[in-house]
Amino acid sequence: MKKEIIATKAAPAAVGPYSQAIVTGNMVFTSGQIAIDPAVGDIVAKDIASQTEQVIAAMEKEGGFATFKRLNEIVDFSKWKTKTPEASVRRIVQDSDQIFKIRPGLWALEKYRKEVFLRLDLKIGDKKSEQSFDHGYYQGLLVEIGKFKKLTTYVPAQDKNRKFLGKKLAEVTDTTEIPHFTYDSILRKAKTVDVIWFNERNMPSVFYEVEHTTDIKNSLSKFYELQDFAAEFFIVAAATRKNEFDDKLDASIFNSITERVNCLDYDIVVKRHEGLSIAKKATW
Repeated sequence: MKKEIIATKAAPAAVGPYSQAIVTGNMVFTSGQIAIDPAVGDIVAKDIASQTEQVIAAMEKEGGFATFKRLNEIVDFSKWKTKTPEASVRRIVQDSDQIFKIRPGLWALEKYRKEVFLRLDLKIGDKKSEQSFDHGYYQGLLVEIGKFKKLTTYVPAQDKNRKFLGKKLAEVTDTTEIPHFTYDSILRKAKTVDVIWFNERNMPSVFYEVEHTTDIKNSLSKFYELQDFAAEFFIVAAATRKNEFDDKLDASIFNSITERVNCLDYDIVVKRHEGLSIAKKATW
Protein backbone atom coordinates (compact mmCIF):
# COMPACT_ATOMS: atom_id res chain seq x y z
CA MET A 1 0.00 0.00 0.00
CA LYS A 2 1.33 3.43 -0.96
CA LYS A 3 2.48 5.70 1.88
CA GLU A 4 2.57 9.50 1.83
CA ILE A 5 4.86 11.32 4.26
CA ILE A 6 3.42 14.55 5.68
CA ALA A 7 5.73 17.49 6.43
CA THR A 8 4.29 20.92 7.27
CA LYS A 9 5.70 24.19 8.59
CA ALA A 10 2.44 24.74 10.47
CA ALA A 11 3.48 22.20 13.11
CA PRO A 12 6.71 21.58 15.04
CA ALA A 13 9.42 20.11 12.79
CA ALA A 14 10.57 16.57 13.47
CA VAL A 15 13.56 16.57 15.83
CA GLY A 16 14.44 12.88 15.29
CA PRO A 17 14.20 10.06 12.70
CA TYR A 18 10.44 10.23 12.31
CA SER A 19 7.77 12.00 10.27
CA GLN A 20 5.09 14.38 11.49
CA ALA A 21 2.49 12.10 9.93
CA ILE A 22 2.06 9.32 7.36
CA VAL A 23 -1.00 8.75 5.19
CA THR A 24 -1.72 5.22 4.02
CA GLY A 25 -4.99 4.36 2.36
CA ASN A 26 -7.76 6.16 4.20
CA MET A 27 -5.85 6.36 7.49
CA VAL A 28 -3.50 8.99 8.94
CA PHE A 29 -0.84 8.05 11.50
CA THR A 30 0.53 11.03 13.44
CA SER A 31 3.58 11.22 15.64
CA GLY A 32 3.41 12.64 19.13
CA GLN A 33 3.58 16.45 19.18
CA ILE A 34 5.17 18.66 21.82
CA ALA A 35 4.10 22.21 22.68
CA ILE A 36 6.54 24.02 20.42
CA ASP A 37 5.34 27.14 18.65
CA PRO A 38 6.69 26.69 15.09
CA ALA A 39 6.81 30.48 14.66
CA VAL A 40 9.43 30.89 17.38
CA GLY A 41 10.77 27.33 17.72
CA ASP A 42 10.27 27.27 21.47
CA ILE A 43 7.98 25.60 23.96
CA VAL A 44 4.95 27.82 24.60
CA ALA A 45 4.32 26.44 28.08
CA LYS A 46 7.84 27.44 29.05
CA ASP A 47 7.14 31.02 28.01
CA ILE A 48 3.88 31.13 29.94
CA ALA A 49 5.60 29.82 33.05
CA SER A 50 8.29 32.49 32.76
CA GLN A 51 5.70 35.20 32.14
CA THR A 52 3.70 34.08 35.17
CA GLU A 53 6.84 34.28 37.30
CA GLN A 54 7.40 37.85 36.11
CA VAL A 55 3.84 38.88 36.91
CA ILE A 56 4.04 37.33 40.38
CA ALA A 57 7.40 39.00 41.05
CA ALA A 58 5.96 42.36 39.99
CA MET A 59 2.99 41.91 42.32
CA GLU A 60 5.31 41.01 45.19
CA LYS A 61 7.20 44.29 44.67
CA GLU A 62 3.87 46.12 44.85
CA GLY A 63 3.06 44.55 48.20
CA GLY A 64 1.20 41.50 46.93
CA PHE A 65 -1.48 43.23 44.84
CA ALA A 66 -1.82 45.42 41.74
CA THR A 67 -4.31 46.74 39.25
CA PHE A 68 -4.19 45.46 35.68
CA LYS A 69 -3.03 48.94 34.63
CA ARG A 70 -0.16 48.87 37.10
CA LEU A 71 0.99 45.41 36.00
CA ASN A 72 1.18 46.56 32.41
CA GLU A 73 3.37 49.45 33.55
CA ILE A 74 5.89 47.50 35.62
CA VAL A 75 6.20 44.08 33.95
CA ASP A 76 9.09 43.93 31.46
CA PHE A 77 7.62 42.75 28.15
CA SER A 78 10.87 43.06 26.18
CA LYS A 79 11.47 39.29 26.02
CA TRP A 80 7.86 38.20 25.74
CA LYS A 81 7.23 36.37 22.48
CA THR A 82 3.76 37.76 21.96
CA LYS A 83 2.29 40.65 20.04
CA THR A 84 -0.28 41.31 22.78
CA PRO A 85 1.49 41.10 26.16
CA GLU A 86 -1.40 42.88 27.89
CA ALA A 87 -3.71 40.05 26.84
CA SER A 88 -1.19 37.57 28.23
CA VAL A 89 -1.13 39.40 31.57
CA ARG A 90 -4.92 39.28 31.67
CA ARG A 91 -4.91 35.53 30.98
CA ILE A 92 -2.27 34.93 33.66
CA VAL A 93 -4.08 36.78 36.45
CA GLN A 94 -7.37 35.14 35.52
CA ASP A 95 -6.04 31.60 35.21
CA SER A 96 -3.27 31.31 37.82
CA ASP A 97 -4.24 29.56 41.06
CA GLN A 98 -1.63 31.77 42.78
CA ILE A 99 -3.62 34.93 42.03
CA PHE A 100 -7.14 35.95 43.07
CA LYS A 101 -9.43 38.86 42.21
CA ILE A 102 -10.27 41.36 44.92
CA ARG A 103 -12.40 43.61 42.74
CA PRO A 104 -12.76 44.12 38.98
CA GLY A 105 -9.34 45.20 37.73
CA LEU A 106 -7.62 44.52 41.08
CA TRP A 107 -5.67 41.31 41.72
CA ALA A 108 -3.63 39.89 44.60
CA LEU A 109 -1.34 36.98 45.40
CA GLU A 110 -3.01 34.17 47.30
CA LYS A 111 -0.05 33.75 49.66
CA TYR A 112 -0.39 37.41 50.74
CA ARG A 113 -4.19 37.35 51.14
CA LYS A 114 -4.25 38.29 54.83
CA GLU A 115 -1.54 40.94 54.52
CA VAL A 116 -3.20 42.50 51.45
CA PHE A 117 -6.58 42.85 53.14
CA LEU A 118 -4.91 44.46 56.15
CA ARG A 119 -3.03 46.93 53.96
CA LEU A 120 -6.16 47.78 52.00
CA ASP A 121 -8.15 48.13 55.22
CA LEU A 122 -10.70 45.73 53.76
CA LYS A 123 -12.66 43.31 55.93
CA ILE A 124 -14.43 40.77 53.74
CA GLY A 125 -17.92 40.12 55.03
CA ASP A 126 -18.06 43.45 56.86
CA LYS A 127 -20.66 45.45 54.91
CA LYS A 128 -19.48 48.84 56.12
CA SER A 129 -15.84 48.06 55.36
CA GLU A 130 -16.60 46.72 51.89
CA GLN A 131 -18.79 49.70 51.01
CA SER A 132 -16.11 52.15 52.14
CA PHE A 133 -13.46 50.27 50.16
CA ASP A 134 -15.58 50.13 47.00
CA HIS A 135 -16.41 53.83 47.16
CA GLY A 136 -12.76 54.81 47.57
CA TYR A 137 -11.64 52.32 44.92
CA TYR A 138 -13.83 53.77 42.17
CA GLN A 139 -13.08 57.34 43.26
CA GLY A 140 -9.38 56.52 42.95
CA LEU A 141 -9.77 54.97 39.50
CA LEU A 142 -11.56 58.10 38.29
CA VAL A 143 -8.83 60.29 39.77
CA GLU A 144 -6.11 58.33 37.96
CA ILE A 145 -8.01 58.53 34.67
CA GLY A 146 -8.45 62.30 35.07
CA LYS A 147 -4.77 62.82 35.84
CA PHE A 148 -3.84 60.77 32.77
CA LYS A 149 -5.96 63.19 30.73
CA LYS A 150 -3.98 66.06 32.31
CA LEU A 151 -6.99 67.45 34.14
CA THR A 152 -6.91 68.66 37.74
CA THR A 153 -8.65 66.11 39.95
CA TYR A 154 -10.67 66.89 43.06
CA VAL A 155 -12.24 64.78 45.80
CA PRO A 156 -14.08 66.38 48.73
CA ALA A 157 -12.25 67.03 51.99
CA GLN A 158 -14.69 64.73 53.76
CA ASP A 159 -13.24 61.83 51.70
CA LYS A 160 -9.56 62.77 51.95
CA ASN A 161 -8.82 59.95 54.41
CA ARG A 162 -10.74 57.32 52.47
CA LYS A 163 -8.37 54.65 51.14
CA PHE A 164 -7.46 53.84 47.55
CA LEU A 165 -5.10 50.87 47.21
CA GLY A 166 -3.54 51.48 50.61
CA LYS A 167 -3.13 55.24 50.17
CA LYS A 168 -5.36 58.08 51.32
CA LEU A 169 -7.30 59.71 48.49
CA ALA A 170 -5.69 63.00 49.53
CA GLU A 171 -2.34 61.50 48.51
CA VAL A 172 -3.65 60.44 45.11
CA THR A 173 -5.81 63.36 43.97
CA ASP A 174 -4.54 66.79 42.96
CA THR A 175 -6.62 68.66 45.50
CA THR A 176 -9.27 68.42 48.19
CA GLU A 177 -9.76 72.21 48.07
CA ILE A 178 -12.26 73.06 45.39
CA PRO A 179 -11.35 75.92 43.02
CA HIS A 180 -13.54 78.99 43.53
CA PHE A 181 -15.24 78.82 40.12
CA THR A 182 -18.69 80.10 41.08
CA TYR A 183 -20.87 81.68 43.77
CA ASP A 184 -20.51 80.32 47.28
CA SER A 185 -24.06 79.01 47.34
CA ILE A 186 -23.40 76.83 44.27
CA LEU A 187 -19.89 75.97 45.41
CA ARG A 188 -21.25 74.45 48.61
CA LYS A 189 -23.20 71.95 46.49
CA ALA A 190 -20.24 71.21 44.19
CA LYS A 191 -17.93 70.57 47.15
CA THR A 192 -19.82 67.38 47.99
CA VAL A 193 -19.46 65.76 44.55
CA ASP A 194 -17.34 62.59 44.76
CA VAL A 195 -14.90 63.39 41.94
CA ILE A 196 -14.55 66.47 39.73
CA TRP A 197 -12.21 67.02 36.82
CA PHE A 198 -11.18 70.65 36.21
CA ASN A 199 -9.70 72.07 33.03
CA GLU A 200 -6.70 74.38 32.77
CA ARG A 201 -8.93 77.39 33.58
CA ASN A 202 -10.09 75.76 36.82
CA MET A 203 -13.58 75.31 35.43
CA PRO A 204 -15.37 71.98 35.97
CA SER A 205 -15.13 69.60 33.03
CA VAL A 206 -16.75 66.45 34.44
CA PHE A 207 -18.69 65.69 37.63
CA TYR A 208 -18.85 62.12 39.00
CA GLU A 209 -21.00 60.72 41.76
CA VAL A 210 -20.20 57.18 42.94
CA GLU A 211 -23.48 55.61 44.02
CA HIS A 212 -22.80 52.30 45.69
CA THR A 213 -25.80 52.13 48.01
CA THR A 214 -27.14 55.65 48.57
CA ASP A 215 -30.13 57.23 46.83
CA ILE A 216 -29.34 58.19 43.23
CA LYS A 217 -31.86 61.03 43.50
CA ASN A 218 -29.47 62.90 45.82
CA SER A 219 -26.78 62.91 43.14
CA LEU A 220 -29.22 63.98 40.44
CA SER A 221 -30.26 66.88 42.66
CA LYS A 222 -26.64 68.03 42.86
CA PHE A 223 -26.32 67.85 39.08
CA TYR A 224 -29.54 69.81 38.69
CA GLU A 225 -28.01 72.66 40.72
CA LEU A 226 -24.83 72.54 38.60
CA GLN A 227 -26.45 72.32 35.18
CA ASP A 228 -25.46 75.86 34.12
CA PHE A 229 -21.85 74.79 33.72
CA ALA A 230 -20.57 73.36 30.43
CA ALA A 231 -19.66 70.06 32.04
CA GLU A 232 -20.57 66.39 31.78
CA PHE A 233 -22.38 64.52 34.56
CA PHE A 234 -21.99 60.84 35.43
CA ILE A 235 -23.51 58.52 38.01
CA VAL A 236 -21.07 55.65 38.62
CA ALA A 237 -22.82 52.56 39.96
CA ALA A 238 -23.26 48.83 39.60
CA ALA A 239 -24.95 47.77 36.35
CA THR A 240 -27.82 46.40 38.45
CA ARG A 241 -28.80 49.98 39.38
CA LYS A 242 -29.30 51.15 35.78
CA ASN A 243 -33.09 50.75 35.93
CA GLU A 244 -33.19 52.70 39.18
CA PHE A 245 -31.12 55.43 37.54
CA ASP A 246 -33.50 55.61 34.58
CA ASP A 247 -36.56 55.75 36.85
CA LYS A 248 -35.13 58.56 39.02
CA LEU A 249 -33.93 60.58 36.03
CA ASP A 250 -37.37 60.28 34.44
CA ALA A 251 -38.88 62.50 37.15
CA SER A 252 -40.20 65.75 35.66
CA ILE A 253 -38.00 67.88 37.93
CA PHE A 254 -34.94 66.57 36.09
CA ASN A 255 -36.22 67.24 32.55
CA SER A 256 -33.62 69.93 32.00
CA ILE A 257 -30.70 67.54 32.62
CA THR A 258 -32.11 64.30 31.19
CA GLU A 259 -29.88 64.45 28.11
CA ARG A 260 -26.77 65.47 30.04
CA VAL A 261 -26.53 62.85 32.77
CA ASN A 262 -25.25 59.36 32.02
CA CYS A 263 -24.80 56.20 34.05
CA LEU A 264 -21.42 54.45 33.99
CA ASP A 265 -21.28 50.98 35.46
CA TYR A 266 -18.24 49.92 37.43
CA ASP A 267 -16.95 47.58 34.73
CA ILE A 268 -16.75 50.41 32.20
CA VAL A 269 -14.73 52.53 34.62
CA VAL A 270 -12.37 49.61 35.22
CA LYS A 271 -11.90 48.97 31.49
CA ARG A 272 -11.13 52.62 30.85
CA HIS A 273 -8.63 52.62 33.70
CA GLU A 274 -7.01 49.45 32.34
CA GLY A 275 -6.80 51.03 28.90
CA LEU A 276 -4.56 53.83 30.16
CA SER A 277 -1.54 51.51 30.09
CA ILE A 278 -2.27 50.55 26.47
CA ALA A 279 -3.61 53.63 24.74
CA LYS A 280 -1.71 56.89 24.40
CA LYS A 281 -4.97 58.73 24.78
CA ALA A 282 -8.15 57.48 26.43
CA THR A 283 -11.34 58.12 24.48
CA TRP A 284 -14.39 59.00 26.53
